[in-house]
Amino acid sequence: MKQKRSDIIATFSIVAHDPATGEWGVAVQSKFLGVGAVVPWAKAGVGAVATQAFANPAYGPEGLGLLEQGLSASEVVERLTSKDPHSEDRQVGIIDSKGRSASFTGENCYDWAGGKAGTNYAAQGNILVNKETVTAMGETFEKAQGSLADRLLAAIKAAQNAGGDSRGKQSAALLVVKDQAGYGGLSDVAVDLRVDDHPEPIEELDRIYQLQQLYFGASEDSDVVEINEELKEEVANRLQHFQYLSKGEVSDDEFHEALTTYLHTENFEGREQKRGYIDLKVYEFMKKQT
Repeated sequence: MKQKRSDIIATFSIVAHDPATGEWGVAVQSKFLGVGAVVPWAKAGVGAVATQAFANPAYGPEGLGLLEQGLSASEVVERLTSKDPHSEDRQVGIIDSKGRSASFTGENCYDWAGGKAGTNYAAQGNILVNKETVTAMGETFEKAQGSLADRLLAAIKAAQNAGGDSRGKQSAALLVVKDQAGYGGLSDVAVDLRVDDHPEPIEELDRIYQLQQLYFGASEDSDVVEINEELKEEVANRLQHFQYLSKGEVSDDEFHEALTTYLHTENFEGREQKRGYIDLKVYEFMKKQT
């Protein structure tokens, strides 16, 4: 089927690997509805792919399949594009299991279009305001601290600030995979968040990523505190505000039961502590709610 101009995924993306944590991921922003459904692909222990411009969605699963066979990122790019009659209209970035990267931009992609392949990452974009969009994306990733997701978000924020997509902003996505890093350790999808249509998609993506970390991230030892009388009164007041507790004096059992019910209702099971203790991040969330 012949693609139309409206099919162009004018976008910038970065695929990356963190050898220290065993994570692979993709972050992307585009003037395109629901970019997360098309561009990002990743598989734990294998690699990641970003397919865009006149995007060929088959590059995702086919690319991961070739990576799983042991081909390098550059070999996969060559294999995918050599058999594609429309490869000069495509753009793709790939990172393999060893962190080797490759970025391809077809000659027919609309300016500015290009990529930057570095150690453990490949950044690329098309219909951009300037080359600096991709340069900033790569350089920021190299210097950023934190988890792979944190670094990927920092990279696309820098890309947007450096110029971004010349057609504007609409959607963004963040995908990170790691062996058994998903919910309950039962999948490899550590982060899979999408903003399909928003005036500030990257900022919104960052907002829901922070919520994802709050709900599903592990408690840090420094955040776990014993509930003294003063803190108990503060928490009880908020539990009463949320109608988990009745007004007036409450017993320790009633307080514990109400707090447990709140934690489970708000999906904070991962931050639930033994009786008499609380994660301060949960308490801060309660304060924001009131």
